[in-house]
Amino acid sequence: MAIISEVEEESSSSRPRMLPFRAVLDSSNPLGFLEKVFDFLGEQSDFLKKPSAEQEIAVAVKAAKEKLKKKAEKEIVKPVEKKAEKETVKPVERKVEKESVKPVEKESVKPTVASSSAEPMEVEKPKEEEKKESGPIVPNQGNGTDLENYSWVQNLQEVTVNIPVPIGTKARSVVCEIKKNRLKVGLKGQDPIIDGELYRSVKPDDCYWNIEDQKMISILLTKHDQMEWWKCCVKGEPEIDTQKVEPETSKLGDLDPETRQTVEKMMFDQRQKQMGLPTSDELQKQEILKKFMSEHPEMDFSNAKFN
Repeated sequence: MAIISEVEEESSSSRPRMLPFRAVLDSSNPLGFLEKVFDFLGEQSDFLKKPSAEQEIAVAVKAAKEKLKKKAEKEIVKPVEKKAEKETVKPVERKVEKESVKPVEKESVKPTVASSSAEPMEVEKPKEEEKKESGPIVPNQGNGTDLENYSWVQNLQEVTVNIPVPIGTKARSVVCEIKKNRLKVGLKGQDPIIDGELYRSVKPDDCYWNIEDQKMISILLTKHDQMEWWKCCVKGEPEIDTQKVEPETSKLGDLDPETRQTVEKMMFDQRQKQMGLPTSDELQKQEILKKFMSEHPEMDFSNAKFN
C-alpha cells in the first residue's frame, strides 16, 4: 500500500524557510523512500557534504530502533504508569512555571523601564541586546559550554554537568534536585548554583550525581529524546551552534551489519548522484551488461541503445 505524505511549514522572521517535501512510501520498498529523502537533502541543504553526515545518520538509525523497542516495552509492561505520569507530573510542571517563571519576567522588565531616563543605563542596554543577538557560540570540545559557575558536555544520549566547589566538600553538604524538566544544584545554606528549566526533558530515574575528589559535583542527565543535540543545559544560558557539534566517530561500528550496510549504501549513492556518477545499482547493472557482452561476442551491440 502506498502512502503520500506532504510536510510544509511557513517561514517566519525568527526561523529558517521550510521547504515542502512530497514523497511516496511503498511498504514493500522503504529504502526507495529513504533515497528520495536523501535526494531532497542533497538538493536543498549542505548536510550531506559534512564529513560527519554518515555518522550522524547512523546514530539516528540506531536511536530510532532503540526508541521503538522502548516504546513497545512501555506499551506492554507499564500502561498504568503512563496514566499516573499524566495525572501527577503535568500539574506540577504547570505550577512550577506559574510560580517561578512569570514573576521573574515581571521583575526583570520593571527595572529596565525605570532606568531608561538615566543616560548611563541607556548605553548599557544596547550592549546586553547585542550579546543576545550575537548568535550561537562555538561548542567546547565536549559539544557543550564552559560557563562562569559550571561547564557541561554532551553526546546524543547524555549530558554531563561539572560544578567546581570548595575543596573538602562532602556529599551531605550538597543539595541536588533532578526533575523531568528542571535542575537545582547548590550547597546547603547558600544560593543555588544552578536553578532553572532544562533545555529538554530528561529521565530522572536514569540520572545521578556524585562528588569527585571532594572538589567537583558531577551530574549525569539521561536525555529523554536521544536524537537531538542540546543548545544549552539550562534555558537562558548562552546557546551553542549545533551545526558545529562533532559526533563520536565509532557509531557506525556499533550498528548491526545489515543496518550499517544499508546506511553506507545510501550515503555512497547520494555522493555518486551529487558528482553525476552512477549509483551502486546502476554500477551493478553495467557490470551485468559487460559480462553478457563478453559472453556473446557474436552479437553486435554497436547500434544498441540502453536505458
